[in-house]
Amino acid sequence: MDKIIVFTDGASRGNPGPASIGIVIADSHGIAQKEYAETIGKTTNNEAEYQAVIFALKKVKALVGKAKIKNTEILIKSDSELMVSQLSGEYKIKEPNIQQLFIQVWNLRIDYKKVDFKLIPREQNFLADKLANQALDAESQKLF
Repeated sequence: MDKIIVFTDGASRGNPGPASIGIVIADSHGIAQKEYAETIGKTTNNEAEYQAVIFALKKVKALVGKAKIKNTEILIKSDSELMVSQLSGEYKIKEPNIQQLFIQVWNLRIDYKKVDFKLIPREQNFLADKLANQALDAESQKLF
């Protein structure tokens, strides 16, 4: 069985506004193996947080492959209390856009042996946060 730790973050300037995601895929010891950052258009911060998880689950599946994914456990670490609490079943989801994103995450979870979510302090999510902000900074520089 394989275990992968994923750090995710979403950022939005304006809420809604220009948004991005940052993802760090790490081994079972938390050592970063892959990093991703990209802009995702105009959205809210909460929607960007969910988009980061969706991207991460799809990317891990592509990297590991269909044959091994059923034996893979994923621990997604995020500093978004709302998202982690919603995905863990502690908070209800009232926003229709978030409900749709929740369903996407739920459907992606089926492919894995286990997917857990853990709330971490912002300081422990610094690399994913940095990647998300770098993507937004790069996009804003293209405008000038």
